[in-house]
Amino acid sequence: MKRRKVLLSWSSGKDSAWSLHTLRRDPSLEVVGLLTTLNEEFDRVAMHAVRAELLRLQAAAAGLPSWPVPLPYPCSNEQYESIMAGVVAKAVADIRAYRERQMAGSGLDLLFPLWESATAALAREMVAAGLRAWVTSVDPRRLDASLCGREWDASFLDDLPAGVDPCGENGEFHTFVYAGPMLDRTLAVTRGEVVERDGYVFADLLPA
Repeated sequence: MKRRKVLLSWSSGKDSAWSLHTLRRDPSLEVVGLLTTLNEEFDRVAMHAVRAELLRLQAAAAGLPSWPVPLPYPCSNEQYESIMAGVVAKAVADIRAYRERQMAGSGLDLLFPLWESATAALAREMVAAGLRAWVTSVDPRRLDASLCGREWDASFLDDLPAGVDPCGENGEFHTFVYAGPMLDRTLAVTRGEVVERDGYVFADLLPA
């Protein structure tokens, strides 16, 4: 059987990591790379603020090549679309319709392995399966800033106030995965400084 090749939009967080785990369980698919947008000025994953060095360690543990896409900072929508057209992919849009519109005519098919999953159950499933992650950024308008830098685990889920999505699907927070069934090793990571920048709170992660 010929397997369809998949280039996965990879944020370094739990949802993209679980998407990799889900895609790999489908024998008709072959994930061939992890595409990630990076803030060129800071050399970090866009929005998640994870160091590019950790991204490379994560890709190695997943056994896949990393496809970094540097973006200028600040980056206009026109610049973003021009850059992403060059790699025939989309990585930072957060709604399905926009991704489909931008990919129209590219010759690529889009897969959304977690689309419409019930996030409360999905979050618990991820934790139960051994996915481990740090919360790397928080939108303080939606979630208490003190939760930035914590482990995304059952305790974190229990502490979330009502109305906050347990997977951060409304932009409340972002994560970095350091262990799970999609990685062949646990990444040694320590938490560094927590800072506020551009209206968001970020926890710096360092290779241990």
